[in-house]
Amino acid sequence: MQIEPSISFHNLEHSDAIESDIKRRIDELEKFHPRIIGCNVVVDAPHRDKHKGNIYEVRIDLSIPGKDIAVTREAGVNHAHEDIYVAIRDSFDAARRSLEDQVRKMSAHRTKQHPAAMHGHVVRIFDEEGYGFIETEDGHELYFDKDSLTKPVWTKVQIGSKVRFKERDGDKGPFGTNVALLD
Repeated sequence: MQIEPSISFHNLEHSDAIESDIKRRIDELEKFHPRIIGCNVVVDAPHRDKHKGNIYEVRIDLSIPGKDIAVTREAGVNHAHEDIYVAIRDSFDAARRSLEDQVRKMSAHRTKQHPAAMHGHVVRIFDEEGYGFIETEDGHELYFDKDSLTKPVWTKVQIGSKVRFKERDGDKGPFGTNVALLD
């Protein structure tokens, strides 16, 4: 973790035992997402009822690259949260599930891979038909048409024009998309 975790108590006395339990659970979270930037935990006892006891509220704010995750187990009808350790456990379980979901969403097999932008130049053009061929830096040719251009500049496309494009595979072979004139 890049930033030291912050643990605070509201409406209740500081407890070394509770703080130790929270630190242990923070360390466990790093197993599910090793790039956690920071973690802020607030334990609160908002309802002080002499007859029913306290129902604890635990808020966990996690910072990870590209996203912040906030988990709150608010005081309410869950009387299991009259035990502070149960409230902490439930909050950290929810934080773990959120981290697992985030890792799953960002995993390589679920992330759509986009082709890298390449450079080349126009080697043949069939102006009236509205298509041409680009020679890539490694020497192979691929088809493109005027609808592949990022801007409506078909009249400016000439043999030798330098272009940036993305290569895709099609039914009839490779073709260029997102073609942009560099001249």
